[in-house]
Amino acid sequence: MNRRVRLTAGVAQSGPHLDLLKAAGFEILPCNLQAEVYQADVLIRELAGCSAVIAGSEPYTSEVLAACPELRVIARTGVGYDAVDVAACDRAGVAVAVTPGVNHDSAAEQTIALLMGVARGFPEADRMVRAGHWTYVAQPRITGATLGLIGLGRIGQAVAKRACGLGMKLLAYEPYPVQEFVDQWEVELTSLDELLARADYVSLHCPYSQDSHHLMNAERFARMKRGSVFINTARGLLVDEPALIEALKNGPLRGAGLDVFEVEPLPLDSGLLDLSNVLLAPHLAGADNESRTGTLTMSADTLIQLTAGQWPEDRIVNLKDHSNWRWERD
Repeated sequence: MNRRVRLTAGVAQSGPHLDLLKAAGFEILPCNLQAEVYQADVLIRELAGCSAVIAGSEPYTSEVLAACPELRVIARTGVGYDAVDVAACDRAGVAVAVTPGVNHDSAAEQTIALLMGVARGFPEADRMVRAGHWTYVAQPRITGATLGLIGLGRIGQAVAKRACGLGMKLLAYEPYPVQEFVDQWEVELTSLDELLARADYVSLHCPYSQDSHHLMNAERFARMKRGSVFINTARGLLVDEPALIEALKNGPLRGAGLDVFEVEPLPLDSGLLDLSNVLLAPHLAGADNESRTGTLTMSADTLIQLTAGQWPEDRIVNLKDHSNWRWERD
């Protein structure tokens, strides 16, 4: 049985998951090309002869899948899989796995950190001090401000709890709300347009799909309050970046905190890098030590279960008819 697994996720190069895989008989192939595997030819070369990959957010296109006939499993270290062509995986019989229920606290902490950093003007304040300037710039208080959450799933709920502890008022746009949570944490459910018009801070926590592509566009940014702040720790493709840049330059936005981008890694010619009112991070929302260990351990366990003929239903996002799926191809 082919048990060669490539580790393309940067965080996967070390940790207890390696011992689990070795004990199960896997041949582990590290990867030191995390930036380069976003290029299809490099990724194809790295996956040659592998039956599984513990993956980051690099694109798994139909081209990549066609060039990697031995690949059986793409195990994503997180819950998002928009970089994977799931339809192509279905056709190729490749299972796509995620790690649910592990990194929501980490993502929520990153969201609040970005919110507070932008709210208190940390990007510009840091630059001023380093340049020898000592200028006091007053910023609006967070306590009593209104936070609008676009998406109230596991991560959105974790953010809501922390924002409540900061004394913020909560609005949410969520098509399928958990009413018990809404009542307990005094969340006001609104339409998306109303949320944008009323919130002092808007934070994205919805999944990406073709239907939500550029959910935040020029029209929606124009509806936000003047002086408001935008936070995105969800997915970069939810946002029209040129429209965001325009809203940051000329209003209505006061600032933004961004952990994800339309193209990752963020190109060095991105207009976001020229703005002083933006706080940027390299897709770290689910990457604290505990989440790293948890997601990698779960990914390893998924591979082990699949080689044993088991099917972890809550982790596999495709192949609904998997009755004939086997680790070894016929």
